[in-house]
Amino acid sequence: MPKKEPKQGRQQGWTKKRERQYEHIKDGLTDRGRGEDEAEEIAARTVNKERARSGEAEQASRTSTEDISSSRRGGLRSHSGAGGRTRDQLYAEARTKNIRGRSTMTKAQLEEALKR
Repeated sequence: MPKKEPKQGRQQGWTKKRERQYEHIKDGLTDRGRGEDEAEEIAARTVNKERARSGEAEQASRTSTEDISSSRRGGLRSHSGAGGRTRDQLYAEARTKNIRGRSTMTKAQLEEALKR
């Protein structure tokens, strides 16, 4: 099966190293059973986060630059595996759902409040 080239928008601003990184991540995900579209999205997000962390991107979110690196994280926070989401992520969701008392809640309390 011929390799699919990254979408045009993704190539813009990417170095050859980032293109290789993208392909490597995408291939690994498809080998482990992820769909092509899902693998492309995860690979692009990962590469863009690494670009932001290293100062290659023009814009970078706070979580891209201050959170632990994608390679170190390795899925620690995906869904509920290995501790699930961080307290800050839970707090942000609680804020969007307007849960009262969220500022004094622990991670476990936030998880419980968000289940309701």
